[in-house]
Amino acid sequence: MRKQLTVLITVALAISLAAPFVGAAAAAGTGVEDGEAQCEYPLEITDATGEEVTIDEEPDSVVTLYPGDAQLAYSIGAEDNVVGMPVGEYTDSLDAGDRTDISEDDGTTPNAEEIVNLDPDVVLAANVAMSDEDLLETLEDAGITVVVLDTAESFEDVEENVRTTGEVTGECDGAEETIEWMNERLDVYEAALEGEDAPLAYYDSYDDGSTFGAETFQHDILTAAGLDNLAAEAGETGWVAMNPESVVAEDPEWIVYPDWSDEPPSETNLQETSAYQEDTVVSVDDNAVSQPAPDIVYVIESLVETVHPDVYEEMEGDLEAVDEEYGVEDGDDESEGDDASDDADDTIPGFGIPAAVAAALVAAAFLTRRQ
Repeated sequence: MRKQLTVLITVALAISLAAPFVGAAAAAGTGVEDGEAQCEYPLEITDATGEEVTIDEEPDSVVTLYPGDAQLAYSIGAEDNVVGMPVGEYTDSLDAGDRTDISEDDGTTPNAEEIVNLDPDVVLAANVAMSDEDLLETLEDAGITVVVLDTAESFEDVEENVRTTGEVTGECDGAEETIEWMNERLDVYEAALEGEDAPLAYYDSYDDGSTFGAETFQHDILTAAGLDNLAAEAGETGWVAMNPESVVAEDPEWIVYPDWSDEPPSETNLQETSAYQEDTVVSVDDNAVSQPAPDIVYVIESLVETVHPDVYEEMEGDLEAVDEEYGVEDGDDESEGDDASDDADDTIPGFGIPAAVAAALVAAAFLTRRQ
């Protein structure tokens, strides 16, 4: 396992270094640069591989390669066209129904044979697919169109991937409506937190000190929730491994960690922090915080409720008003607890259950569990 992790880190770093250049090419070759999804076919897209992909007509059948891809498709109302997806613990908030499970027993690794047998019109793939050249070559040889999404380093990048998903699946209206809903919720958070102190927070991702700095959408999650990201304040960008002594020296007031663990993964190294001594420790939905999809807005909400409870009480009505405007029914309040997303039953026109990992150390830390 440790050898596998080392290989994944190397591959992920290579992908992350190439992403800014490929992303620029992709923006120039799609309707995304116009700020609105374009569902006109034939559609030409320069995806994250740098290759131009042509989709001749609106697809009837779509395979989503990784859990985050499935959540993107569901979030914009494209689930009816999804014929294959990973089925397991990382997509358990989605109703897979009778869709084919295209993953191996781990619920993440794509099974090329299953995908080829489905013969989909298009495959939607997270950036991490670029680490599996054999898979992409097999799909290409079978004549299957694959669109690889760009790495998401910010909220804006997440929104662009929502748009691209809309274009690829023919659900442009649903994609734009989803983006509007996300932005209205983000506006509520920003207005409510204006003037509030932002306590220093450390995101404890893994027991090797993995965390995220600036230029990650996870950094945007923390700052949108009224927290200062310790790694970013220390000058770190992207996903990094921080020395525990450095974290203790910075003395975070809050420790945030993914709920795949019952406690902060680096607990033994964080005992001397104010956060640990004062028990200001909070877990967040691991799937939502690691997959660049609309569910990130619920992570923000859960953090605001815990870290800024008075602010949350004041803004709760505004969030409900936004959800009502977009037709969200009851059952979506993830802030009620870390597992609330599993029980969600949202219905938004063009917006199913709101919801891979592609940044460098994200891929290494999470590929062994989810991809």
